[in-house]
Amino acid sequence: MTERPNMEARTILRVIVHENDIRKITLPVKPQTVDSLLEQLEEKLGLQYKFSLQFEDPDFNNSLVNLTDIADLPDKPTLKIVSIMTTPTSSTADTEILSVASDDHSSHSQRTAWPETFEIPTFPVDVEYRLRQANLQYMRDQTFLKVSTELKHEILEKLSETMYSFRAYPDKENFEEVASALIKKHPCLTQPGSSKGWNGWYNSLRWKMGNYRSKLRRAGCLEVSINGGKRRGQQPQRNIKRPKRSEINFLPNFPDGEDETSMESKRKEMVEDMKKRHPKASLIAKNMNSTFALRRKELIETEPGVKDTVERWPALFTESQIFSRVQSHIWQKPANRILSRTGQIHSTVH
Repeated sequence: MTERPNMEARTILRVIVHENDIRKITLPVKPQTVDSLLEQLEEKLGLQYKFSLQFEDPDFNNSLVNLTDIADLPDKPTLKIVSIMTTPTSSTADTEILSVASDDHSSHSQRTAWPETFEIPTFPVDVEYRLRQANLQYMRDQTFLKVSTELKHEILEKLSETMYSFRAYPDKENFEEVASALIKKHPCLTQPGSSKGWNGWYNSLRWKMGNYRSKLRRAGCLEVSINGGKRRGQQPQRNIKRPKRSEINFLPNFPDGEDETSMESKRKEMVEDMKKRHPKASLIAKNMNSTFALRRKELIETEPGVKDTVERWPALFTESQIFSRVQSHIWQKPANRILSRTGQIHSTVH
């Protein structure tokens, strides 16, 4: 008689994604590690953010405790998804739904939120060497460095590039913070004739940042082109809006290897899948991320109505899509308030 392979029985889980989304998940094979469980849940639930797990521990009257050892799980456990709130650095911070319901926007490509403390970047090797020598001289006799045009250009160029990685349109406080941080790290750059020691750097940074955006605009960067109001030979438009403080990556370029045709194909694939009783969560999540730039282009350039947006992007209004994007930028309660209105949006447009 042929011996049957020794396989673990399937595992049934009760998973709390959030308070309004509790699901029954069946895994064909019992995970052997916590990492394996995380991977399977990420695939099954279509989650596009980092998370850890808690479980109801019968040893503590079913109170939630962190899951660190797979052996601690009881039979048919209840798990809770705990989002790891890191600084957004990827396309999962896609909150374009708020273009319809409110006015927030967020990052899709390599843009991160403005840091709590701005760290002065490392300059080119020759610049770092000159600054190090000048800082030593300053420590000895309080002599300030006479900054050459070439050196100033190198410093401002690197600072502008770094600032742009956080925000295309820094505000007054951002410029002040960077200028102050510059002379704090490199006291030799302090400007003795200014009231705060960095006033000149502040003014130069504002000018350089505008110049940096102009360079990107000439290179065809859509984000700064649309905010500049002059694109494809058009006259400045009155309705061009400057990004608000929370808006980053206002209109991203298409991802490498993608064009409007390829993304339109993925959009149609999602529309067809959404007609099914149980759409494939992993497919929807993947295609929603990869078509972000196309959605932004449509929303900003054509300003479609809510009904048209729902017809073209039905997955955009599902709870999983809204929650996975909103929670990366705002607190849980505001996110749940938005989720509670999802049904109202659908009832209005259908």
